Amino acid sequence: MNQHYLMHTKEKPHSCDVCGKTFSRKSSLNLHYLTRTKEKPHSCEVCGKAFSQKNSMNLHYLTHTKEKPHSCEVCGKAFSLKNSLNLHHLIHTKEKPHSCDICGKAFSQKNNLNLHYLTHTKEKPHSCEVCGKAFSRKSSLNLHYLIHTKEKPHSCDVCGKAFSQRNNLNLHYLTHTKEKSHSCEVCGKAFSRKSSLNLHYLIHTKEKPHSCELCGKVFSLQKSLNLHYLVHTKEKPHSCEVCGKAFSIQKSLNLHYLIHTKEKPHSCEVCGKAFSRKDNLNVHYRKHRKEKPHSCEVCGKTFSLKKILNRHYLTHTKEKPYSCEVCGKAFSQKNNLNSHYLTHTKEKPHSCEVCGKAFSQKNNLNSHYLTHTKEKPHSCDVCGKAFSRKDNLNVHYRKHRKEKPQRVGHW
Repeated sequence: MNQHYLMHTKEKPHSCDVCGKTFSRKSSLNLHYLTRTKEKPHSCEVCGKAFSQKNSMNLHYLTHTKEKPHSCEVCGKAFSLKNSLNLHHLIHTKEKPHSCDICGKAFSQKNNLNLHYLTHTKEKPHSCEVCGKAFSRKSSLNLHYLIHTKEKPHSCDVCGKAFSQRNNLNLHYLTHTKEKSHSCEVCGKAFSRKSSLNLHYLIHTKEKPHSCELCGKVFSLQKSLNLHYLVHTKEKPHSCEVCGKAFSIQKSLNLHYLIHTKEKPHSCEVCGKAFSRKDNLNVHYRKHRKEKPHSCEVCGKTFSLKKILNRHYLTHTKEKPYSCEVCGKAFSQKNNLNSHYLTHTKEKPHSCEVCGKAFSQKNNLNSHYLTHTKEKPHSCDVCGKAFSRKDNLNVHYRKHRKEKPQRVGHW
C-alpha cells in the first residue's frame, strides 16, 4: 500500500547513481540499471533472443505461439498485447489525445508525437555504421541496414517474390488479389494503395507543392523534384555493368539493360509486335485504334504522341534549336543533328548484310535492302506504277501534274 501512495504523492525516492533519473519503485530502478549495463539475463528458449525484463520475454513468446488473447469488441481484430488492443481502440474512437506544442498536430500515440517532434528539431540521432546516413527513427535505421545486407526476409506465398519490408509484401499481395479498395471521389478511378489515391488527387487539384530552389520549376511529387535536381547536379549514380553508360535514376538503367539482353516482354495482342517497354506498347496500340489525341492549335493536325506534336510546332515557329558545332547548320530535331554529324565524321555505322555496303543513316540502309528484295511498296494511285522509295514516287506524281521533273538525289 505504501508503494500505491507514491502514485498519489508523485514521490520518486529511488534515483540512479549514473544519470540521476528517479523512480517511485526500487524494482523500476533495478530494471533501469539493466539499460545502463546492457544486461539481458532473460533469453528465449525457442530462438535465443535475450531481454532485460522477464515480462518482455513472456510477451516475446507469443510471437512463437501465435497467441492473440486480446480481441477488439468492435471489429474482432485480435492482438497478442493488451496495450496494442488499447491503441487499436483509438482507431474506432478517433481519439488523438497527444498534440504537438509547436504546430498543434494531434496523435493517438505518445511515441508518434515524440517522433513528430524530431521533424521540428531536425534531429537524426540514429546513424548507419556502414555509410553514416542518419535517421530520426531507430526503425528506419533498421530498415536501412537491409540495403547493405541485401536481406529480403518477407516472401510472397503466391509467386515467391521477396521484400525487405513487410508492408511492401502486403502491398504486393494486392497485385494477386486485384483489390483496389481506394477510389477517387472525383472520377471514380480505384487504387490498391491510399498513398496512390492521394497522389492521384493532385491531378484534379493541379497542386504542385514542391518547387526547385534553383530554377523554380514545380512538381506535384517530392520524388519528382528529387529526380529533377539531378538535372542541375548532372549526377548519374547508376551505371551499366556491361557498357558503362550512366543514368540518373535506377529505372532508366533497368530499361537500358533490355538493350543488352534483347528482351521484349511486352507484346501487342493485335499484331504480335514486341516491345521492351510497356509505355511503347501503349503508344503502339494507338496505331491500331487510329487514336491521335494530341492536336495542333495552329493548323488542327492531330498526332498520336505529345512529343511528335511538340516537334510539329517547330514547323510553325521555324525554330531550329539544335545547331552543329562544326559548321553551324541548325536543325529542328536532335536526331537530325546527330545524323548530320556523321557527314563530318564520315561514319557509316549501318551496313548491308547482303552486299556489305555501308550507310550513315538507318533509313537509307532500309531503302537499300529493297534493291535486293526487289520490293516496291510505294505505288502510284493514278497509273499503278510502283517504286521502292517514297521520294521517287513523289517525283513521278509531278509527271501527272504536268510539272517539270527534278533530278532525284541519290546516296
